[in-house]
Amino acid sequence: MTHPSSSFSTIRLKPKSNARAIRHGAPWVYDNELVMDRRTKSIPAGSIARLEDEERRFLALVAVNPNSRIVARVLDRDPDAVIDQTWFEARLSVALAHRETMFDQPFYRLVHAEADGLPGVVIDRFGDTAVVQPNAAWADVMIEPLCAALAKVAGLRTVVMNGTGRARSLEGLEEKTDILMGSVDAAIPVLMNGATYMADIMGGQKTGLFYDQRPNQAFTQRLVNGKRVLDVFSHVGGFALASLASGAAQAVSVDSSASALALAEQGADAMGASDRFVTRKGDAFDVMAALREEGELFDVVICDPPAFAPSKNTVEKGLRAYERVARMAAPLVKEGGYLGLCSCSHAADLDTFRGACNRGIGRAARSAQLIHTGFAGADHPLMPQLAESGYLKALFYRLMP
Repeated sequence: MTHPSSSFSTIRLKPKSNARAIRHGAPWVYDNELVMDRRTKSIPAGSIARLEDEERRFLALVAVNPNSRIVARVLDRDPDAVIDQTWFEARLSVALAHRETMFDQPFYRLVHAEADGLPGVVIDRFGDTAVVQPNAAWADVMIEPLCAALAKVAGLRTVVMNGTGRARSLEGLEEKTDILMGSVDAAIPVLMNGATYMADIMGGQKTGLFYDQRPNQAFTQRLVNGKRVLDVFSHVGGFALASLASGAAQAVSVDSSASALALAEQGADAMGASDRFVTRKGDAFDVMAALREEGELFDVVICDPPAFAPSKNTVEKGLRAYERVARMAAPLVKEGGYLGLCSCSHAADLDTFRGACNRGIGRAARSAQLIHTGFAGADHPLMPQLAESGYLKALFYRLMP
């Protein structure tokens, strides 16, 4: 659906709100920064509007959702822009050019929301298939032109909409998963860092595979040749399969999901590494406690848990959980071995996450060197004006004799 700019509703910043931040690239406007009168509150979720400052000067075309704390998301700073399939094609072409520069195979995050100029939209590519997460109301409304543009620009056969997760609930959107184009018959094999991963794009977590850990898995590969590796919160075999691809003597995957571990086993089998791969299903903390009781030790231990601190009001609880992970994982590492600790919680910044990990290692009576700090890959660009776009952190320690 397209509209001339003159037909858009207008929303306005309150007096003394920080219009300069919007002019300098900030992508969001919160409800407490806007004049939330009856007219603004009545704008249908997903509509496009003109954002003005308190003196009625144009700032940007924005997507509006009065049901969200983030009422306005900046789409374009051109007042004459037309938000239609052609507009999507232009944004997607820019995003694709970067990924094709960085990767020689079509397996990557194609769109990383605000950082790629498509606020609230995540698109992961699996060859000629893509999974779209429309995590903002405007993307739900415009899913058809977005899908058509995506298929045209990237030459796709299949597009899946994964409308699940916390972000959609914060937007007041229902959960739904649908095949928008093409068909999905089975898990998709994904080649990454020499390993084979099986992505269940219809029934798996998020889009079916986490591309963000690619560089951190590559760093781990430098540590594992001929070694024994433990991958806790493994999902479909993330660090374990990467380790097997780089010569690990054995890799053990721990996860609470039987279906995720089954996909990990399929990946190991496709790599011809089943004889070196072991899975243990169960709560990660329970399994780590059991491994310690069994006297198990590993050369390399990696823990990549879910977001323990998904929002500011959960940071303290989340940091305690990260500290617990470090405290329970450290005793499982041999002297001189390596411990990798990860966080995908944007609300817990690098300093506080590192502090939690350091406390956990110390409370396990281990001493350590911090040897490497990792982040998400180049297909997950960080928007400088939006700290939330740089959520992933990975700390690698060497535990000293």
